[in-house]
Amino acid sequence: MSETPLHRLPRTLIIMGVCGCGKSLIGSRLAERFGGHFDDADDFHSSANKDKMRAGIPLTDEDRWPWYASLRARIEEKRGQTPLHVLACSALKASYRDRLSSSDEPSEIAFIHLKGTREVIHARMSARKDHYMPPTLLDSQFAILEETPDLISVSLDQTPEAIQSSILAAFS
Repeated sequence: MSETPLHRLPRTLIIMGVCGCGKSLIGSRLAERFGGHFDDADDFHSSANKDKMRAGIPLTDEDRWPWYASLRARIEEKRGQTPLHVLACSALKASYRDRLSSSDEPSEIAFIHLKGTREVIHARMSARKDHYMPPTLLDSQFAILEETPDLISVSLDQTPEAIQSSILAAFS
C-alpha cells in the first residue's frame, strides 16, 4: 500500500455510498491506520429513524435533517480532538453533503464514494445479520443517489486493502 502522509489528507473524510457498500469497514480501517477517530453515522440515528427503516420505510429529508445537524456538530467537535476524523455516512444527495461540509474548504473535508452495482451490494446486505437496514431499502437508496464531480469514486469490487490504496492515491 502506498504511503500517503497524514498531512496530505483533509481533516475529515466521509466514506459514503448506499447501504451495504462497506463504509464502516473501510472507514474504521482508515481511521486506525492514521491514528484518527472513526464514527459510524448509523450510531447517530434516532430510534424513531431506526424503527422506520427496520419496518422497510425509507427516511424522508425531514427525518434526516436533525440527524445531519448532529453529524455536522460531531465533525466540528472531532476537528479539535483528532488529526483525522473518518465518518461513514450514506450522504447520498448533494444537499446532504452540503449539510455535512457546511462552509468547509476541500482541504478540510472530502467525500469518498464507495461505488458498486446493485447486485453486488444486495448480495452483501442479504448476508448481514441483525442489521436494522433491510435489503428491500436498497433500491430507494440508489434512487436518491446523486453523483457529483466533487466525489472521489472508488470501486468496491476489490479487496479492502486495494480500496484503501485507491482512496489514498487520490491524495498523493
